[in-house]
Amino acid sequence: MFSKKISDQLQLLSWHWIKLVLCVAAILPFFIMVLGVINNSLGADPARALALETGRWSIRFLLVSLSITPFRELFRLSKLAPLRRTFGLFSLFYASLHFLVYVLFLLELRWSEIGSDILERPYITVGFAAFSILALLGATSPKSVVRALGRKWRVIHRLVYLAIILVIVHVTWILRTDVFDAALYASITMLLLGYRLNKSIRKNPSV
Repeated sequence: MFSKKISDQLQLLSWHWIKLVLCVAAILPFFIMVLGVINNSLGADPARALALETGRWSIRFLLVSLSITPFRELFRLSKLAPLRRTFGLFSLFYASLHFLVYVLFLLELRWSEIGSDILERPYITVGFAAFSILALLGATSPKSVVRALGRKWRVIHRLVYLAIILVIVHVTWILRTDVFDAALYASITMLLLGYRLNKSIRKNPSV
């Protein structure tokens, strides 16, 4: 009994270290971008470079977040469950930076143009819609809010699948001719949506 208790504590300690390492790795791209700004090493168009990098990292962490559930279920790693929220919040963090870069450097704080951009430029429209969904998911992720929402929480958080579809449309529109990243993200998204659909069908064969 005593040895099992020590083993459980060691596993818990090692898991905390793993989570810490993952969080440090997740925040590292931000500091690399900050160093790029300081060293003026972001190329001829730093604003575009920052917009692309923050957007890419937002998508990557969103895909990682969505991958946690199938990975956890397939390999029976229940301890991975909290990482879905962690990586989801990192996705929101980089999406917020992406939006901030757009407002500060691309629009240069011309607030009057934000509304017209969102309404008149379709790729901005879908991007802002995706960002709004991520913001909603982030705001409803604390445990106290989860308890308050009850079953409604699950309904709200299924919007993440709509968010990733909108994100793929957004990035495809932006990259246009250079669509390798968009095709890769879309392929991963299709696999994740396929897993989710198959799971729903197995649970509800009559649907």
